[in-house]
Amino acid sequence: MTIETEVKIAIDDMDEFRRRLGVLDRCLVCSRHFEDNFVLDFKDGRIRSQACLLRVRKTEGKESVTFKGPPRPSTTFKSREEIETTVDSADVMLRILAQAGLETWFRYQKYREEYAVAVRTGSLPEIQLAIDETPIGNYVELEGSEEGILEAAAALGFTRTQFIRDSYYSLFAQYCRQRSETSGHMVFEHQGGTGDDTIQKGP
Repeated sequence: MTIETEVKIAIDDMDEFRRRLGVLDRCLVCSRHFEDNFVLDFKDGRIRSQACLLRVRKTEGKESVTFKGPPRPSTTFKSREEIETTVDSADVMLRILAQAGLETWFRYQKYREEYAVAVRTGSLPEIQLAIDETPIGNYVELEGSEEGILEAAAALGFTRTQFIRDSYYSLFAQYCRQRSETSGHMVFEHQGGTGDDTIQKGP
């Protein structure tokens, strides 16, 4: 079990963001790839009622199951306990969890690119930087120590006022409310990866 500390930041201009990315001392960990995420709960919603998360992730080469505890109180960073392990088959894990009485209540997809970023403050460990392309927009996710996140964000031209603690479910729900749309799953209608993917509504 580890403590995960992270923030998201919306990327309004991807070309400009990639130019800024060049200032960081970074190493590519995983090139752009597709992820399919299934968030599960019992019918009574007991997991999300405690602000916890149980997720099965399908992605080429690294399928996993993750449990996250409730976020700790903070106005800036999202910090919570995380237990994660890889699995041989996400589909089999989903079937096992279904037999145990859980069901997928939210599914979300994205294209992700991952980097390890060295920080210059003292002897802090490197942080993880992920670029997420989602059906509702692009985001960068910074994970690591609070000091390292602040340093990397500042180097990229962001301030803590731009930090987002919300989950992708919360961001998607806000997106749908702003457009008076019914929220369902945040998935691509087409997985072309060309930037013109659209949202497929409904479970």
